[in-house]
Amino acid sequence: MSDDETPTEVAVPETETALVRAPMLGVPQADGAAEGYSAKRTLPLRVELARQLRRVRTRLTLAFLVLLPLLLLAAFELGEDDSRGGRSFADMATASGLNFAVFTLFASTGFLLVVVVALFFGDTVASEASWSSLKYLLAAPVPRMRLLRQKAKVAALLSVLGVVLLVGMALAVGVLWFGTGDLVSTTGEALTFPRGVLSLAAATLYVAVHLSWIAGLALFLSVNTDAPLGAVGGAVLISILSEIIDQISALGDLRNYLPTHFSTAYSDLLSEDIDPSSMITGCFSALSYAAVFTTLAIWRFNRKDITS
Repeated sequence: MSDDETPTEVAVPETETALVRAPMLGVPQADGAAEGYSAKRTLPLRVELARQLRRVRTRLTLAFLVLLPLLLLAAFELGEDDSRGGRSFADMATASGLNFAVFTLFASTGFLLVVVVALFFGDTVASEASWSSLKYLLAAPVPRMRLLRQKAKVAALLSVLGVVLLVGMALAVGVLWFGTGDLVSTTGEALTFPRGVLSLAAATLYVAVHLSWIAGLALFLSVNTDAPLGAVGGAVLISILSEIIDQISALGDLRNYLPTHFSTAYSDLLSEDIDPSSMITGCFSALSYAAVFTTLAIWRFNRKDITS
């Protein structure tokens, strides 16, 4: 070709030109995932927590836990004092602010807090299934294990928040109304206010740990159904059944294996000489049940047909 000849242009199809000029998007990574995708970034904890806090049932539940001490205070003030020198938690609830807080915790342990924990854990996966949004979350894609873990973490945060709100509000209301007197136990022993606050904090921690068995059970039921009420109600029903069986003294030491047998073992903290053996056994029992139910929940969720 001479210098004065015009070079011949070769026509390139538009599709090929586009392929040449377009950047390489979505190149697979070493693990096969698309470029830029990281499983650890899916469903952040703050996002799931914000979603749950926006739900009406979450707000109503937490609001009720805050209002309950006020309702109990009103009941004591409006009712007649006919305790006749009794030594139960209810009889001594008005002795001091600490006594009022301990009574509130004691009255809520067997049923109310069980319902709260069962609600947060039992509703967490089943509600997504009932809304038909679970399969879309997994198609985002959010790995199954991560989705279950993030939801369980948020449910645990809300459950602990609920327990702390209840006890903290009860202590605040009790101190404002009944003062900062000693914490008087049912055996007549008295703990100073600072010591009583520490005992109350330890009791609250024990209750939170002991309720872990309900959390694991409700989570297991939640991954097995798309009816949130069924998961929540099933966990509460099993807890009530355990409480009823625990009243049968003929069972003897067999009752020690019931998950609810040590639910009020924190009462040992309300004395000068603390015997932690019951609380240690209670924590071990609850955490063992929680580990079994959580393992079953993970196993079932990994094999569940989400698309059906």
